Amino acid sequence: MEILGIDIGGSGIKGALVNAETGEMLTERFRIPTPKSKKPKDMAKVVAKIVDHFDYKGPVGCGFPSIVKNGVCKSPGNLDPSWVGVNIDELFTEYTGHEFTVLNDADAAGYASMNYGVGKGKNGLVIMITIGTGLGSGAFYNGVLIPNFELGQIPYKKYKKIEKWAAASAKEREDLSFKKWGKRFNKFLKLVELIVCPDLIIVGGGTSKKWEEFSHHIDIETEVIKAELMNHAGIIGAAVACLREQHHGHLH
Repeated sequence: MEILGIDIGGSGIKGALVNAETGEMLTERFRIPTPKSKKPKDMAKVVAKIVDHFDYKGPVGCGFPSIVKNGVCKSPGNLDPSWVGVNIDELFTEYTGHEFTVLNDADAAGYASMNYGVGKGKNGLVIMITIGTGLGSGAFYNGVLIPNFELGQIPYKKYKKIEKWAAASAKEREDLSFKKWGKRFNKFLKLVELIVCPDLIIVGGGTSKKWEEFSHHIDIETEVIKAELMNHAGIIGAAVACLREQHHGHLH
């Protein structure tokens, strides 16, 4: 079964067709930069362009970089504040004419790892951390998603949320070496360990491609492994979640 998966990030919106049984990407990833305004209607137009690019006819799964509850955006994350309260499922359905299932982007990446990747068959509390513009986190207990586990939102020192200090965007903004940034990321993981005491942490997102550059700075008791699906996990997981999660934007 072919399903279109879309992964929305702070810098780019990406999509591909996915085999929902195997988790295999059936097409090349198609990417359009996230509109500078990061406002709902502007981003919905880009999502519609991605759907049109694949000449796709079915339901769409979509990972979104914020807290999503029953399809509704509850926090702006790194997007425009006007997103708060928007039913993302319905907005994207209105702009594309397709049913949408939208979930948090780290939850989507976690779905991919837990169904097809290093998390497959792993029981207990597994936390997926995605490093990008922010720090996303997805939580699974015995393979079942616990939605909206937003650990990147923890306040830290003068920062309203620790992701402002420890995400890849902080590394770029402050031109940090992998050593300096790696120590910050390790501090974040220590807080995750203290608060939720997971059995396993899986690290994904764009920066996980540079795993060898910073993994030796990770020093916590919990086992930490790299997500091998890397940057495609959000797309693959969103497509799978489209089948598993039942809050579709409805066609009228």
